[in-house]
Amino acid sequence: MLTDDRKEALQEIANIGMGQAGASIAQVLGEFVQLSIPRILIVPPAEVPTTLARTVEESTVSAVRQAFYSDMRGEALVIFGQHRCNDLADLIGYEADLDHAAEVELLLDLSNILVGACLGGIAEQLNLAIGFSAPSLMADAIPLSRLLQDNPVPWTAALLVEVDFSLEKRSFACNLVILMPEAEIERLMRAVDLFLESL
Repeated sequence: MLTDDRKEALQEIANIGMGQAGASIAQVLGEFVQLSIPRILIVPPAEVPTTLARTVEESTVSAVRQAFYSDMRGEALVIFGQHRCNDLADLIGYEADLDHAAEVELLLDLSNILVGACLGGIAEQLNLAIGFSAPSLMADAIPLSRLLQDNPVPWTAALLVEVDFSLEKRSFACNLVILMPEAEIERLMRAVDLFLESL
């Protein structure tokens, strides 16, 4: 399913989408955003927590989930480490220390920007329509090992497109993970094939 050519093309497409997401965040925050090269894997859902544990450095995390639909279907997870967004409050203009409700709102806002810019960029390059549900808090300060145990993925295979975002001068960092079920992965691969044929 994920041949070398498809993986290389999807990685480049994702890289451009991630770059757009990074630019959107940088514009909002007025800070340079550093991005990792996207990692693309197809894994059984049972292996997703182990795979995440290799790249998410903090053991306690919060996560926001956001579904996407139309020509691309699946769920995006934005995973925040324990320190989360306190260091960002002044950048976005929060005057006082964040209370829990304001912190959650900030996580949802940031996730919405990241997911929309990244997946929108991927869909645009592949000429696919995409829509988004509202983001919702999936986990609040829980051990990483429990993240998908408490919120299981009901699919036989999952495509992970994983990228790390961090700020150059701040302690903030997060991971964006895109999960898609097997039938949707096959549909995405057909779109990637058409993209390769058009080059």
